[in-house]
Amino acid sequence: MAALLGRVRSDLELGRRLAVLRAGTLALAVAGDPVARLFQAPWRYDPYETYDAVRERGPLVWSRSGTWVSSDFATSAAVLRDRRFGVRLASGQQPFDVTGGPVDAQAETNTLDLSLLGLDPPDHTRLRRLATPALSARRVEAMRPTVEATTARLLDGLDLRRATDLMDAFASPLPIAVISDVMAIPVEEQHRFAAWGRTLGASLDGVSSVRHLHRLLRAQADLQALFDRLLAERRRDPGEDLLSRLVAVDDRETTAEEVVSLAQLLLLAGFETTTNLIGNALRALFAHPDQLDAVRRDPAGLAPGLVAETLRYDPPVQLTGRVAHEPVELAGHRVRRDQVVLVLIGAAGRDPARHPRPADFDVSRADAESLAFSGGAHYCVGAPLARLEGEVALSSLLERWPDLRAAGRPVPRSTTVIRGLQRLSVRA
Repeated sequence: MAALLGRVRSDLELGRRLAVLRAGTLALAVAGDPVARLFQAPWRYDPYETYDAVRERGPLVWSRSGTWVSSDFATSAAVLRDRRFGVRLASGQQPFDVTGGPVDAQAETNTLDLSLLGLDPPDHTRLRRLATPALSARRVEAMRPTVEATTARLLDGLDLRRATDLMDAFASPLPIAVISDVMAIPVEEQHRFAAWGRTLGASLDGVSSVRHLHRLLRAQADLQALFDRLLAERRRDPGEDLLSRLVAVDDRETTAEEVVSLAQLLLLAGFETTTNLIGNALRALFAHPDQLDAVRRDPAGLAPGLVAETLRYDPPVQLTGRVAHEPVELAGHRVRRDQVVLVLIGAAGRDPARHPRPADFDVSRADAESLAFSGGAHYCVGAPLARLEGEVALSSLLERWPDLRAAGRPVPRSTTVIRGLQRLSVRA
């Protein structure tokens, strides 16, 4: 009974703090603060106007939310690649949650705390070294036949003569099937991954409600239980999959908790990036009929350009944070130790100083360089696989259904860090 009463009191306190936080965020958003607007409806659904406004104020802007904000390509790239910046405070603790979640809730719900996202070198380097060989460009290219076969199987199951939600029927199942194959996760376990991914992906914006907190804790517990069981099985009967390679070295180089957390990250990060890359690419094509016509004429040839341009124009991950480990002179400002720089990845992709005609979606763009996979020590280890999946998925889809068209308005996700679609109804 005492434990139950304690949980009720904790929930009531969290609810109160969230209500205060929402009111404060709304007040800052109405007053024009860019960070607050990015995390507040209606601005969050189309952040590019806010990005332009930030960029007009300079490459590095101070927000009343308590962070620096970087919006141009050069400054953003410099922050991501500068080893004087990391993802933790100089003391080694996690920074305050710049995305809006209460500090206590963040501590309870940081499921990736031991993974690549939450570590600085040397621990980050040690764990990254475990995953990199399995996701190298060479190994990923060798996976192309598997990705093509999985894509064909999913497309075989679609009937686009009637309106179909492509996010649910194709964009979500594809990366889940591919990364599950890499990890040798049984098919019967995969049906829950999409729901877990949506719950945990939304947590990157901070805990939004007491109900969200409890959903998040349940998803974390379920996912951890699954990987605890799978890793135990691999120790007894190892194979050639990524999980087997991870447990083969965990006694020497990592803890069991680190291996579980790394496995969760590789699964969920791969799912979120590719799912939303596919959806964002199709949303952009439907909004630009001339580009859709060009891709229809040569799906395979233009698929790499389509993926690269989507990552520049409307990336799945819109922003990330870095903490100064020492005072840094940046873009004419002095960033003090332990101050956070919020790097607007989506804004950097549309920087007119880096990309001519930045607001134009052009799949034949000669240089669509972006920061969509971050940069420096935290460059996404799964980037080659995400690009391959995006290219195969989009080219195969438009080769099979060249008359593919939208069958209703896309429904956006109500998240900020992850930008994507809840629903994309199509027909052919």
